[in-house]
Amino acid sequence: MKITAIETIYLSRGIQVHAGAIQWIWIRIHTDEGLVGLGETYPWPEAEGAVVRRALAPVLLGRDSSRIDRLWADMFEAISYSGWAGAEMRAISAVDMALWDLAGKRAGVPVYQLLGGASRDSIRTYNTCYDHVDFLTEPVKLARELMESGIHAMKIWPFDPIARKTRGQFLTREQMREGAEPLRKIKAEFGTDMEVAMEFHGFWNLPCAIQIAQELEQYSPMWLEEMLPQDNLAAYAELAAATSLPLCLSERLMTRWGFRELMDCGAARIVMPDISWCGGISEAKKIATMAETHYRPIAPHNCGGPVLHAASLHLAANVPNLYILETVRRHYQDEYGGLVHGTAVAKNGEFALPAGPGLGVELTEEVLRREDATIWRVE
Repeated sequence: MKITAIETIYLSRGIQVHAGAIQWIWIRIHTDEGLVGLGETYPWPEAEGAVVRRALAPVLLGRDSSRIDRLWADMFEAISYSGWAGAEMRAISAVDMALWDLAGKRAGVPVYQLLGGASRDSIRTYNTCYDHVDFLTEPVKLARELMESGIHAMKIWPFDPIARKTRGQFLTREQMREGAEPLRKIKAEFGTDMEVAMEFHGFWNLPCAIQIAQELEQYSPMWLEEMLPQDNLAAYAELAAATSLPLCLSERLMTRWGFRELMDCGAARIVMPDISWCGGISEAKKIATMAETHYRPIAPHNCGGPVLHAASLHLAANVPNLYILETVRRHYQDEYGGLVHGTAVAKNGEFALPAGPGLGVELTEEVLRREDATIWRVE
């Protein structure tokens, strides 16, 4: 099954997250058998699209799409001079996702079957709270809504506004109380019935991170995520030694080599690869297996678009060492509408095993005809 053409597709109107907008880019790989594979990454489609068209397409065109590992290695070599991160790795991630989609379509099975089959009958999820209810002002209301829908785990980031004021270099006792208050209220209302992960987006220095971690121990959050930037894992090891709470990281690490250092330093008790950033399904599977050898579970980062959502479900269905899968109910209930056929939704806090063949999702014809759609094709 030879690769005959590669398309990059993105919409100029993104979705609002935090103070800005995120744009997804979709990659479609066409073949001489008429099958088309679909992949995705984000958040800078102009940069990622340029890498696909200029660096990766020459490697891929005319090649056998089933040789996924060989193609990954050749793409990696093609971009290695510019470093193993950034738009280059995000582009490889999207292409790899599309190659797995093609492989599943050709075999007529879901991708998770090609990865080794299902390790569970359903997939437990937590909700990342980009929501219509504000966790800063109405945390109990939000938690109650989630519990009523069957979701018993959530993620919030109440220390972020404080970090923006202080640049993450200090916080006062009053700010500490302010940041912990949503977690305190949820735990006071629901106790262990609602798990709460705390996200920090890498905004804090080490002394502040240690102070915050030790303050939050009394509330037993599910984990502390990305308290520091991801580029000094020795500092993370020091943080891990200073708290009894589990650290979760990092969606911003890329490739098995980036995660190897994380495993070696022992900082993370929960490992969080992002399929659309770390190198695709191929690399995420290797990272999960490496984590398994260190007796670490994975909790894939899944805050992107509908194709990443599908790919994350396939990985979560397969790997034996899944802890829990991140999803955003606002995304799968609202934002993905009209973009793809085949969006999976949670029922009673869990997802069914994803359907196939391939990833089981396709872009709608409507999205391809949108006025804000930019489509490039390389043959």
